[in-house]
Formats: sequence, C-alpha cells, structure tokens
Amino acid sequence: MRIGRWGGMFGAVAVMMLIAVSAGAADGAKIGIVDFQKVLTDSETGKKIQAQMQEKGKGMEAKLIAAGKEIETLAEQMSREAMVMSKEKREEKQRELEIKKYDFQSLQKKFQMEFREEEGKQIEKIKKEIFDMAAKIGEKDGYMLIIEKSAVIYSPKSVDITGELIKEYDSGN
Repeated sequence: MRIGRWGGMFGAVAVMMLIAVSAGAADGAKIGIVDFQKVLTDSETGKKIQAQMQEKGKGMEAKLIAAGKEIETLAEQMSREAMVMSKEKREEKQRELEIKKYDFQSLQKKFQMEFREEEGKQIEKIKKEIFDMAAKIGEKDGYMLIIEKSAVIYSPKSVDITGELIKEYDSGN
C-alpha cells in the first residue's frame, strides 16, 4: 500500500513538472495570425481579381437587363393588343412571354453559377499562394504556428502578420 501512495505522489509531481515545463515552452513559442479576408481585399492580386469579377458581373448584369427589357416590351405589347388579338394569337403571345421569362430565369441561374465558380477558383488560387507564402514566412522567421484569423476567437494585434504577408505577396506577384 505504501508504494502505491508514493507512486501516486511521484506521478502527481511528474505531471505538475510537465505542465510547468510546457507552460514555459509556450511562452517562447512564436505564433502568427493571418487575416485571409484582408489579404483578398488589400493585396494587389486581390484587388485585381475583385476588379475582374466586378467587370464580369457588369457584363452579365447588362445581358440580364436587356433580356428583362425584352420581356417587359413583349408584355406591354401583349396588353395593348390583347383586345384586338384572336384567342389563338393571344395564347401564342402568352406562351412566347412565358418562354422568355423561363429563359431569363435560366440565364440568371447560369450567370450566378458561373460567377460563383469563377470567384471560387480565384479565391482558391490566392488561398493556396497565401498559405504557401505563410508557411515560408513561418519557416524563415521561426514561427511555431500560423493560424487563419477566422479560426481564432481572440489574439493580440502583435501576432497579426497579415501586413507582412501582403507586402511579401505583392512583391512576389
């Protein structure tokens, strides 16, 4: 029984020493935080991609506006001429209008999907480049850990390396 008690005390002391050593090691650990969203908005590449996506979005929007005006014109024409049209002609125009509305909705969905896919590709490309660059900075500057800001609840501003990363990213691209 006595050995068991001494063994338990020895184990408790060993665990306490381990915790103390670990705490001391953590004080010397260099940790960095990267705000990926800020890199997207503030880096030259991010700004360039935002401008390209905005331009693509404007082109898509112009096509949708033109298609919408065509539908409006057809609907106005139909309402003006409805009284003088034959039943067959009115039904034909109604079908034509419904087809154009369906085509408009299909085009809108297609554009949204294309836009999201392109945006996703561009973001993934930048993300890979940024994460690779963060790893290089981590190795070069002796960081033990670099974490993306969205996964962090709190960190002091002193561990944020986003500015350094943006400078290096812009100079490399």
